[in-house]
Amino acid sequence: MDLKGKRIAILVDQMYQEMEVWYPLYRFREAGAEVVTVGAKAGDTYPSKLGYPCKAELSYDAARAEDFDGVIAPGGFAPDFIRRHPRAIEFVRQIAEQGKLTAAICHGPWVLCSAGVLKGKRATSFIAIKDDVVNAGAHWEDSEVVVDENIVTSRKPDDLPAFCIACIEVATRTPALA
Repeated sequence: MDLKGKRIAILVDQMYQEMEVWYPLYRFREAGAEVVTVGAKAGDTYPSKLGYPCKAELSYDAARAEDFDGVIAPGGFAPDFIRRHPRAIEFVRQIAEQGKLTAAICHGPWVLCSAGVLKGKRATSFIAIKDDVVNAGAHWEDSEVVVDENIVTSRKPDDLPAFCIACIEVATRTPALA
């Protein structure tokens, strides 16, 4: 599937799960998308759980939903830091409301919970945050990937192949930005 002309944001913060940032980043780039890492401060480098660095290319304050075709929230402990930034949460909420790809894996659905975009949706997550996802109003499923309209969720790194395929399918449904 071709993502040429698509612009996808991947949220980053300290303690992210390595594979859940880098696998989608490279997979989407292979499919032709421009992938932009977005964090609290542009230019800052955030270490993964194992210390692998990821530099934020854009800040939450500068990120505008109308400039992107989708967003991905990785897992690890990063979502607990990401959700502390009101602009990050607003960015995700706006992407979801615009019907664009809104994806999260592992602990990433914490960000979707905070953005208020899971109510009435089918979703999955790492089992440890199942209660949070349910309390946010989602119908939780134990599946490698769950797609509900523009919302894509998965449970863990092992689910990344199915997660990326589903994300790409959802991202191709909307016209690329002009």
